Amino acid sequence: MTATWESSAPGVLRLPSGRLVRGRGLRRPLPDGPTPDFALYLLGKEPPAVAWEFRWLHWPDFRLPTDRTATATALREALERAETERVEVACGGGQGRTGTALACMAVLDGVPSGEAVAYVREHYAPRAVETPWQRRFVKRFG
Repeated sequence: MTATWESSAPGVLRLPSGRLVRGRGLRRPLPDGPTPDFALYLLGKEPPAVAWEFRWLHWPDFRLPTDRTATATALREALERAETERVEVACGGGQGRTGTALACMAVLDGVPSGEAVAYVREHYAPRAVETPWQRRFVKRFG
C-alpha cells in the first residue's frame, strides 16, 4: 500500500518528516473517507475486531501505558508505517492517550521532547495530552 491520509482530513497530524497520522476518538463515528491500513488502539480493554490491521496497547483512560517497552515499539512501528500507509492512533475520546502517543511519535520524528506536547496541541488538538503524568511521559520519552 502506498496511500496515506489527505493532510486536510479531520484529525490528521502532519509530523515534521511529512508523515501523516490520524488521531481520533473511538466513541465517535468512523470519519467518512478511506479507512486505516493500520491502527494503534490505546484502551483499557481489548477493542472489538475491525476490518484493518491493528495493535492494541493496554492503556487505561487518564493513565499511562502498562508496558512502556511495548508502547515504544508500537509507536516506532506506527511511525515507520505512516510513511506509506494510512495509520490511525485512537483512544476513547481522542485527546489524552491519543495526544500522548502522537506527541511521542513527534519526538521520534525529531521534535524535542520538551516541545512535543505544544506541537501536538497546535497541529492536532488544543486539549491533547490531558494529565500532568502524560506530559511528563512525553518529556521523558525517547
